[in-house]
Amino acid sequence: MEIEVTEVMRFDQALAKYFDISRSKAQKYIEEEKAFVNGQLKNASYQVRIGDILSLTKEEEVLSIVKEDIPLDIVYEDDDLLVINKESGMVVHPAPGHTKGTLVNALAYRFSLSKEDTMRPGIVHRLDKDTSGLMLVAKNDKVHELLSEMIAKKEVKREYLAIVVGVIPNQTGTIHAPIGRDTKDRERMKVTDQNAKDAITHFKVLERFQNHTLICCQLETGRTHQIRVHLSYIGYPVLNDPVYGKDKKTTSFGQYLHSYHLAFYHPITKKFLEFKKDPPKEFQEMLDRLSGSKIEE
Repeated sequence: MEIEVTEVMRFDQALAKYFDISRSKAQKYIEEEKAFVNGQLKNASYQVRIGDILSLTKEEEVLSIVKEDIPLDIVYEDDDLLVINKESGMVVHPAPGHTKGTLVNALAYRFSLSKEDTMRPGIVHRLDKDTSGLMLVAKNDKVHELLSEMIAKKEVKREYLAIVVGVIPNQTGTIHAPIGRDTKDRERMKVTDQNAKDAITHFKVLERFQNHTLICCQLETGRTHQIRVHLSYIGYPVLNDPVYGKDKKTTSFGQYLHSYHLAFYHPITKKFLEFKKDPPKEFQEMLDRLSGSKIEE
């Protein structure tokens, strides 16, 4: 269970308040390393901030990473990091109730990973379950920290392809709207000024069809569900998005969103690295079906 912090206070006080437990029990969970801030262990006096995510793992729910021999598409590997092409439908990391079959389970089978985040070893940034494409993975804590800083400083270029519902008239655009958790549905995010974080998405139209548009999106920030929330907010939700779309899913494939381009300077060697990956066949098949209604400019 995860809960978002809405005020600044000590970690043990926040656990007691948000999980409705005694202060002494909260301190016990912290001492036994069963309580986390943003997936990381902290001491009882640590000051949590607005927007931090608290999680509590009870004894019967303790997660250990099960190493599983699951096929992976490894785009690049060196001593410090990996670039993975994640398939649509694969969950990134284990959670209570879903401890196997994730990207982390597959990575742990093959590689030694950073332990900066005990619940998400190696994971520097995430993709939603049904979003496919390129992801960075850190092999050690130093590189994990450096890559996280680079992403925060906007030094990692991340571009996505998306098929959206509706015809976007503008050739380019920027969506600058804060994103926070939906207070009525904890599984959803929304554009809001309540306990929100700044979020910026740039987009460019690549092709227009009769009722759809193929666009390229570039992230300037990395909020949960950012592209999906922002595109839904402006009235052009990602096709097949079961959470933020206008209609129910139309195919068994997930939302048509693919991380196709990563570019950055290697945090250790300083060599410039750039990767591009075509979207999965289901994505391309949808484009082929739409091509008959393409709007010529």
